[in-house]
Amino acid sequence: MSFDGLGLSDSLLKAITELGFEKPTPVQEQTIPQILKGKDIIASAQTGTGKTAAFGLPTLDILEPGKRIQCLILEPTRELAQQVEESLKDYSKHLKTRVGVVYGGVKYGKQREMLDKGVDILVATPGRLLDHIGQGNISLKNVRILILDEVDRMLDMGFLPDVSKLIKMCPEERQTLFFSATLPRAIQSLMKWVLKNPEVVEVGRRRAPAETVTHAFYPVVERQKYKLLIELLERTHFESVLIFTRTKMNADFISRRLEKLEHSVGVLHSDRSQGERTASLKGFKSGKFEVLVATDIAARGLDIAGISHVINYDVPLNAEDYVHRIGRTGRAEKEGDAFTLLTEDELKNAAAIEHFIGKKIDRIKLDGFDYMYSALFESEEKLASRKATSRAYGRLSR
Repeated sequence: MSFDGLGLSDSLLKAITELGFEKPTPVQEQTIPQILKGKDIIASAQTGTGKTAAFGLPTLDILEPGKRIQCLILEPTRELAQQVEESLKDYSKHLKTRVGVVYGGVKYGKQREMLDKGVDILVATPGRLLDHIGQGNISLKNVRILILDEVDRMLDMGFLPDVSKLIKMCPEERQTLFFSATLPRAIQSLMKWVLKNPEVVEVGRRRAPAETVTHAFYPVVERQKYKLLIELLERTHFESVLIFTRTKMNADFISRRLEKLEHSVGVLHSDRSQGERTASLKGFKSGKFEVLVATDIAARGLDIAGISHVINYDVPLNAEDYVHRIGRTGRAEKEGDAFTLLTEDELKNAAAIEHFIGKKIDRIKLDGFDYMYSALFESEEKLASRKATSRAYGRLSR
């Protein structure tokens, strides 16, 4: 199906054609007609499947500009809120719909000015939205469409109590759209309370990396992790590299060291100011920075095109996050590479990832790198030997 067959207005079709949209993704094809009919939606779909357009395009078609905050979109992070606002502004370039965004980490002045002028659609993070409501800057009495995006991420970040408060402030007579990569049990009761006879759309849970991504584990002792990282960068012809770390401290450490080696580097984590985070993200997207070092704040949702390589400096604690992280490369049918540094303390996490994706991940040693000894290099052989010995002993003891 083409976008022409989904029921969208000519103004929106013109905009998305100019943006280079050719055909709808499965989640867009299944949700847009239902949203246009006024249906509540539960949509379970992975990052990178086009969820923003899936809820943004029909919402823009439904609303009639002129009434303050007819649509509220809740996002778990500042970066996602900014990204959704930018996308909606792109989609609505031939409409009169006004779009605004509020999030924490910045001063209130410009946000108050924007709210005073009035917006039809407001994208917001829960905490800052509650602050504005408490100050009398925002009323949700006109909300016709409530969109909860990345709900599982909000759960992970502890935002569900705030989200519940905000839902209660919206009119009961409304359309509610519920988008999430996964649907854990903890949000099942929220779904039952919030939604009315919803249409359920499930676009397969991605348990395996895209076929366009080549990925492997690189075993190394903890003391040599940074040296191996530098060696990988020096031996790799890359256009842009996204490096994931588990901690903010490691992100800062790596970025400082890479800058001394004359790499252009951006940093993205929650202790950086909003201005710094915005500058890093924009710089990386534009090519100003060849490397972006980030904690998992960038693992889900952010649309960063053209990443040639992903490096996991630390193995993700959550197996599903591995797929999200390395899925930042190999997008739009382009090829990408992902390297994951693996220490002895992370073997359980590595095993969990392999179990999750249902496949053994190659272990690679760099030729010419002066490795310190690690049991990692012999663990599989030793494990096989122990199993064989155990089986033999079992036979002898019968």
